[in-house]
Amino acid sequence: MSHYQSMIARERKWMFYLLAIFVLGAGFTPYPRIFLGLLLGSIVSFYNLWLLQRKINDFAESVAKNHSTKGLGTISRFAAVAFAVIIALRFEAHFHIIAVLIGIMTSYLVIMIDFAIFKSKD
Repeated sequence: MSHYQSMIARERKWMFYLLAIFVLGAGFTPYPRIFLGLLLGSIVSFYNLWLLQRKINDFAESVAKNHSTKGLGTISRFAAVAFAVIIALRFEAHFHIIAVLIGIMTSYLVIMIDFAIFKSKD
């Protein structure tokens, strides 16, 4: 397995752990709105992470084969974020909007922590 593939696997694993923690927090704490907002934002963030990783793989393959390259899917990732915000605004009784916005940033936090941990091991 290449270094990039192991990094992808680690990041997905940590995102699944965070999603599980948010589900437990929504079910067992007195703050379900906040944890449901974090869960909604993190699900969208995980989808965006998966989409970006897939697009980067396609981009690398097309560059290696000297084919024309497509974009990295910025508009589709923005649309997913907008969809999550619309859901949070529509169902304000269930989702905390600030928690949704924080949840949207979780994949970037996971990427930075993963980079810092495994760069320090080198």
